Amino acid sequence: MQLGKINRLTVSKQTEEGYLLEDKETKGILLPLDDSATEIVLGMSLEVFVYKDNGNQVMATTKKPTIEFEKFAYLQVKDVNTVGAFMDWGISKDLLVPYAEQTEDLHKGDWQLIFMLLDKKTDRLIGSCKVDEFVFYDEIDVKIGDAVDLLIYGKSDLGYNAIVNNLYKGLIFNSDIHKEIKSGDTIKGYVKQVREDGKLDIVLEPLGYKKSINTSTSIILNYLQTHNGCLYLTDKSSPETIKQELGLSKKAFKRGLGSLYKQHTIEILEDRIRLL
Repeated sequence: MQLGKINRLTVSKQTEEGYLLEDKETKGILLPLDDSATEIVLGMSLEVFVYKDNGNQVMATTKKPTIEFEKFAYLQVKDVNTVGAFMDWGISKDLLVPYAEQTEDLHKGDWQLIFMLLDKKTDRLIGSCKVDEFVFYDEIDVKIGDAVDLLIYGKSDLGYNAIVNNLYKGLIFNSDIHKEIKSGDTIKGYVKQVREDGKLDIVLEPLGYKKSINTSTSIILNYLQTHNGCLYLTDKSSPETIKQELGLSKKAFKRGLGSLYKQHTIEILEDRIRLL
């Protein structure tokens, strides 16, 4: 059994408070009645999230939290007191971010990128805002062109910051953003560059002409098929209008149009594109 993770446990006993769960190593893990989202019988196997309550008792819930041990998530502050900030993470017990783990004072209603760790003093799960302490800047296991998972968490003058594959720190430059994104989004991206300082430059479209065409043509075709075969854009439309309508750069849009035109899939009229 591991704290802060989804565990598969067996129902061993029913009590007035709920059900007791166990595995080969640990017994007596309480699943409260109001934390069970399914019908339970003795002997059945359940996937549950395991944590400790305020009384340091090991608890389980069938609810899926928005963050797990040694992972990042974008969470909202539910309350603040003299101990720290308490984050909403989808289960009954809030996640504490002690003042020592905050990079700036958090206030009720704030959204913040949080990393979950185990507090060695209390043996309880806590959150931290100290992103740089939990990402890797060496032994980078991705290369240029690789598809990666992104968690967007903050905007700077250069662009949007992102956690990459829950391991690395990345940046999407403003010049490479051709669709609307915001903090908290979990999206796919592609490695544009692995910098000497261990940070990654990320783009939102596949690298390379062929991959770009495949992505662009799919987006344009999907739009045409869901809008009665008509798209009121042309290669003379402004980049802003194309980005707003399709989420593509003008360069990617023109590549996609060219590919579809050569395949005799579309007709390019003076004021619109028509699906043939």
